[in-house]
Amino acid sequence: MPAPSCRLAIKAIPNAGRDEIVGWLGDALKVKIRAPALDGRANDALCAFLADALDLPRRAVAVAIGEKSRQKCVTITGLTLEQTRARLPGA
Repeated sequence: MPAPSCRLAIKAIPNAGRDEIVGWLGDALKVKIRAPALDGRANDALCAFLADALDLPRRAVAVAIGEKSRQKCVTITGLTLEQTRARLPGA
């Protein structure tokens, strides 16, 4: 049986003062990331931050859509969408 997975809409804010989950904007999670939007650094930092927040290994979170956009969609392996939302602040 395959592991559960889901996709989560993200509104990413790079170059922030600190890494933090701001809250929900409709179905999208607004996340501030310290890393700059340069050479994929913000995407890497976003995935690592979300994996840590969800208590998952880093490889379980990947940007699926929007690598060069603030509007992104990440794939999360190991959790359903309901489980993901329940583990995030403000769910």
